[in-house]
Parts: sequence; structure tokens; C-alpha cells
Amino acid sequence: MTRITILGTLTIGQAPRPDITPILAQHLSPYTQCIHAGLLDGLTRVDIEHLYAPEPAQATLITRLLDGTSVVVSKPKVLGLMNRKIAALRVQGCGFILLLCTGAFEGLVCEGAWLIEPDLIVSPSVAAIAGDRQVGIVVPLQSQVASEAHKWRALKRAPICAVASPYADETDSLAQAARDLQAQGAELLVMDCMGFVEAHREVAASASGLPVILSNALIARLTAELLS
Repeated sequence: MTRITILGTLTIGQAPRPDITPILAQHLSPYTQCIHAGLLDGLTRVDIEHLYAPEPAQATLITRLLDGTSVVVSKPKVLGLMNRKIAALRVQGCGFILLLCTGAFEGLVCEGAWLIEPDLIVSPSVAAIAGDRQVGIVVPLQSQVASEAHKWRALKRAPICAVASPYADETDSLAQAARDLQAQGAELLVMDCMGFVEAHREVAASASGLPVILSNALIARLTAELLS
């Protein structure tokens, strides 16, 4: 009898994520059961802005709500909530918990389960693939160019960055960001947000003529390998 593996996913926004879960489902075994949770589940936009709005100079995260809109929250303010949600997923029987965010987090606690943190996987994977080549990073918020820079320290060359949100209604800004990075010497692009999907990869690749790594696709494949 094949054993069912229970995977918990935790998004910064509200679950389930119709943009990300199909990518996971494409790679996961049919014997994997998923429990999806979000830090902002059950909250209104007014609640979110009251509880988690960024203060000046705080690191920020952008995420998706159930209605399809995006919201920016304070990274330090959601850290404690992340640990509570991780503990709740563990109580529900999740042996593996996947963060649906490429942000770098310190102080996360996950007892009795395997915590999969994309920021610890994407950067060294990209560094190994890129070698001496120049990497261009597309981030969703201007503030993240500085606040998330330390996670790319494994690269042999400092990355160059451009900003485009995966939650924008248009893709012109993404295409322009990809062209700008190519013009600055990028030889490989990385979409540094779990909200970027295959359609965004196609836009960036077409605009730049460069290979593009989609963070959530990379994480989905590696998570599937771990759970298989």
C-alpha cells in the first residue's frame, strides 16, 4: 500500500494560490496530499493594512489575496505569524512544509517536519548553473533590491536587478525589465518571486532572448523529488 505524504504550503498572502498550486500539482506525485494555508487567511484588506502595513525603512513583501489583488506587507511584522502558521500545519499532520515565498527569513521554527525554504535553494542553484556568467534578477518591489541582496552572495558576480510585479495587469513593465537587464550584460534571468508563472517566463525570455529561471518551477521540481 502506497503511503500518502502530506505537504503543507504557506503563502504570505491568502490560500489557495491559483497561480502557484497548478505548477506544484504538475510535478507532485498523486500520493501527495496538500494542505494550503496563508498568513493573511480570513483577513480583510483593512485588517491587513492595520496589522501588517510596512513602517518606513522596513523590509517588505508583496503577495496575492483571494480576490486576485496584491498587497504589500511588512516582512518583520509577519515573521511571528509565520511560525504560528507553520506550527498549525504541523498539527494537521504535514511532514513537509513549503514556503511559497522566495524572501529570506531568519528565526523560522519547524519542529518535527521538513521546512522547505526557497531562498535557501534558488540562490545556490542559480550560482551553480551560472558559474562566471552575469545573472539578472527580476524582483517585484524596488525596496527588495536592497533588502534581499544578501541572499545572492553565492553568485560569483554581483547580480544586476530590475523591478516588475507579477501581480500587475500588464506585462510591458516585465518585458522592459528583461530588456534592460540584457542591455546591462545579463546572460541569465531569474524571476525572484513565487508569483511569476510560465506566462511571465515567456514574456521575459521573448523580450531578452535569454534563458529564464522561474523560481516556483524550480522549487516545485525539487520538492517533488524530495517527496517522491
